[in-house]
Amino acid sequence: MTDQYVLDLGEVDETRVAVVGGKGAHLGGLSRIEGIRVPDGFCVTTDAFRRAMAEVPSLDDRLDELSRLDPDDRETMRTLSARMRRVIEEIAVPGDVTAAIIHALNRFGEQGAYAVRSSATAEDLPTASFAGQQDTYLNVLGPTAVLQHISRCWASMFTERAVVYRQRNGIDHRTVDMAVVVQRMVFPDASGMVFTADPVTGNRKVATVDAGFGLGEALVSGLVNPDVFTVRDGEVVTRTIAAKERAVQALPAGGTREVAVDVRQRERPALTDEQALRLVGLGRRIEARFGCPQDIEWCLVDDGFRIVQSRPITTLFPLPVPANGDSENHVYVSVGHQQMMTDAMKPLGFSMWQLTAMVPMLEAGGRLFVDVTRRLASPASRDGLLDVLGKGDPLVRDALETVLERGGFVPSVPDAAPDGPPSTGAPAPIETDPAVVTELIERSRSSVAALERDIRAKEGPALFAFLLEAFEEHKRVLGDPLSMQAIMAGMDATWWLNDKLWQWLGEKNAADTLTLSAPDNITSEMGLALLDVADVIRPLPEVLAFLRDAEHLDDATFLDELAETEGGGGARDAIEAYLDRYGMRCVGEIDITRPRWRERPTTLVPVILDNVRNFGPGAAERRFEQGRRKALQKEQDVLSRLRALPDGDRKADETRRMIDRVRTFIGYREYPKYGIVSRYFVYKQALLAEAERLVQENVLPEKEDAFYLTFQELHEVVRSNRVDEQLVQRRKEAFRSYRALTPPRVLTSDGEALIGAYRRDDVPAGALTGLPVSAGTVEGRARVVLDMAEADLEAGDILVTVFTDPSWSPLFVGIAGLVTEVGGLMTHGAVIAREYGLPAVVGVDRATRLIRDGQRIRVHGTDGYVELLP
Repeated sequence: MTDQYVLDLGEVDETRVAVVGGKGAHLGGLSRIEGIRVPDGFCVTTDAFRRAMAEVPSLDDRLDELSRLDPDDRETMRTLSARMRRVIEEIAVPGDVTAAIIHALNRFGEQGAYAVRSSATAEDLPTASFAGQQDTYLNVLGPTAVLQHISRCWASMFTERAVVYRQRNGIDHRTVDMAVVVQRMVFPDASGMVFTADPVTGNRKVATVDAGFGLGEALVSGLVNPDVFTVRDGEVVTRTIAAKERAVQALPAGGTREVAVDVRQRERPALTDEQALRLVGLGRRIEARFGCPQDIEWCLVDDGFRIVQSRPITTLFPLPVPANGDSENHVYVSVGHQQMMTDAMKPLGFSMWQLTAMVPMLEAGGRLFVDVTRRLASPASRDGLLDVLGKGDPLVRDALETVLERGGFVPSVPDAAPDGPPSTGAPAPIETDPAVVTELIERSRSSVAALERDIRAKEGPALFAFLLEAFEEHKRVLGDPLSMQAIMAGMDATWWLNDKLWQWLGEKNAADTLTLSAPDNITSEMGLALLDVADVIRPLPEVLAFLRDAEHLDDATFLDELAETEGGGGARDAIEAYLDRYGMRCVGEIDITRPRWRERPTTLVPVILDNVRNFGPGAAERRFEQGRRKALQKEQDVLSRLRALPDGDRKADETRRMIDRVRTFIGYREYPKYGIVSRYFVYKQALLAEAERLVQENVLPEKEDAFYLTFQELHEVVRSNRVDEQLVQRRKEAFRSYRALTPPRVLTSDGEALIGAYRRDDVPAGALTGLPVSAGTVEGRARVVLDMAEADLEAGDILVTVFTDPSWSPLFVGIAGLVTEVGGLMTHGAVIAREYGLPAVVGVDRATRLIRDGQRIRVHGTDGYVELLP
């Protein structure tokens, strides 16, 4: 049957991606929209592709070889992909496929001019556009040439860029097929693109039109700068008319060429304003059909528009759905930037955080956001919100102020009831008494112990009912008024000391030194405790050899195999004791689905080995004592200098009281997070037991599939013993796409993503600006680390990474400084950097891309910038 290999565009729509690929499916869908004109044509189906690939010798072996390659091994990737293309191009198109194509060409005009265009099944999808990854050929004349170019399109499945794209996006080469679209060629006066959302800012209410003369290849290839029309609310709000010196035109004998544009025409607009508005109107129809913002290619022929392609704009950050489903303006603040974890979370992870959070949170792109619109609408609550967010991260404040300065987006509503974070007004003061912290820690431990005891007998639907009650206890502990008072006491004392000692002594960030080795800091104790583990292991050569042979380490058997080595029993006991206290932690720990150290103890091995190499025995106790003495010396120095000032005794007495207060309470700042994560591990173990039962009963293929369901959905699966496998698969695909997105600090309901900016003029030219969070200056080798498990640090290195949550603190004992892309004055990385006396600058935009691994840099932790050294 010929229709196995060829389908007219009018016979397909966006549901037929598996048959005609993403481009073909979208073109078929476009042809069904009223008022949208698509050039006539047909699709050579994926069945035809598979029929041809069956002729390729040793195809499976070649695909295996490709799949094993590292995407960064570009030289080998280039060689193998070129070999694959040559083999495919040399294969004759099978006879039955050729017959079907010739029959279709006869219907459309055998000697006409055609565009022959690749259409992969992993192309033009909401989660992966694959834009530009495969080939398109224009103005192809005659059946022989069309067949030849179809073979080239098939071969373009293995362009180097397409292969690398699939590898990096986790797409198996075998799961992708190639269809080919063959369309009547259009010879336009002008062509270009319509973006139905601003591709730079993300604003869904702004559309842009790019336009140039001739074929669109001139714009796509960057040969010319386009005219650009910006359209909002039915009006062209800006236009930029470029000097268009070159164009691409079709040749009579086939193919295309570059031509010079008549000098009298170069600065003539390619479109009128009226035509740009018509295009945006067509774009909105297309967007409505496909349900998301689109990147649309168009051609202008005799004052009529032809649409030749439409694909989702995959770089836009998704929008939260308002809690009440309204269409009002909303402003959202990122939770991840406050929690120092901006990675995408799986559905079980973000739904658990929503259920245990103190304020309502909305999900978008696998991240959580808080709607602060009503807080911003009231002048009284607005000031408090901006103050507290600005102290934590000035870029968040700047982004919010950018929205406010525009006027009209956030209406002014007096006395708005707060619906965002808890009131930022200072809680009632408490006495400076270490017993307060002792009591709070004991309350948290007792609550976790009760949870561990009570959850043991719960399973099935009863477990979920129990967990909903446990979440209320979780929030009660987290919102304990005494706990909030202790946290604010430490933070307020820090701000007081920094403000007053700058005012009185001209000293910046004095609290950084005064808080060194503060007591009761569970996160800094965690880093020092791993030094003690290294002390146990250092004198054991057989254990060290075992740990250094990383390839054989298996999390399931690691500790048992360690115990079998000479001296390994003591090493295992030391690691076990560490895991008993800290095994619930991991990178990205606010996402319950992330593997904990207890589940993957080998994660700690590189850090233990670094500690063995970089430190001597007793380093933990020695470092803590050095920090404590340095803080004491700083206190004596500050008080002495203050007493020499006018009214110095009063100033010194106030400062001494504040130093006592900050040292009493600042360490506790880290404990509530430890309590949360301790509870999370208990929840996770219980939920995984349910997932394992579902696997045994053939409801779930594997237990980790439960991570792609929300808590509520998993509850229903446990109740019904049925799961929607397609839902799980869609969630996996969405999560993969979300991982590639960078979340904004602030997001509006228009889709505008704001990251904020530093308004400073005191940073040297060429330096990278950030937020100073831990005083001092250090110069050293930058180590850009994106995965803690792959860290290879030496004494004196400066850690450069995206964010550091508490799980990174074991690395802090061996580095000289810290630079992160995300963070604020009171986030965990900043607190621990101060605790260890590390100069640190956080909130440095694109630090991991602008700083090369191994490059020498100078970190100005007092003034908040990073110099790149030659």
